[in-house]
Amino acid sequence: MKKIIHHTILVILLLYISGCSGYKPIFSSSGIKINIMNYSIEGEKKIGKKIYSKLYNASQYKKEDVGVKNVNLLINVSKNKEATVKSSTGKILNYKITLNIKVSIGDIYTNKQLLERNIIYSDSYKVQDQHSETIRLENKLIDNLTNKIFQDILIELTATLATQ
Repeated sequence: MKKIIHHTILVILLLYISGCSGYKPIFSSSGIKINIMNYSIEGEKKIGKKIYSKLYNASQYKKEDVGVKNVNLLINVSKNKEATVKSSTGKILNYKITLNIKVSIGDIYTNKQLLERNIIYSDSYKVQDQHSETIRLENKLIDNLTNKIFQDILIELTATLATQ
């Protein structure tokens, strides 16, 4: 009797596991068939290079793929850091960082703009007791904002390429 129950449970588990075989992540690059031929980064180079490298990695394609578009990429990044909260003595307690990214992706051969977008994200953080912790927190915040921006670009680019 115990063997039948164990075998039944095993069969049911195998059926559930095999049902997950068609899983595809939301931000997969399988739908993005572009080849970045030329790129230009203006403004904050470090943030722009992060976005470019993420787009470049997402656009990896096989040479035998059909329908790959050769594109130009322009990324213009501006970062604004401002104090939002000060103590009565004038010491800064909170900062707000705003990233303004202008992305332009155009087809090389047809000069058609595939994506032209201006993305603005901002977030704030508290000043820590140690300066190194404040810098670490700021860098982490910039990385998070950069990831959000990349995901927005990826979603819009995938939608644009799917309609063409």
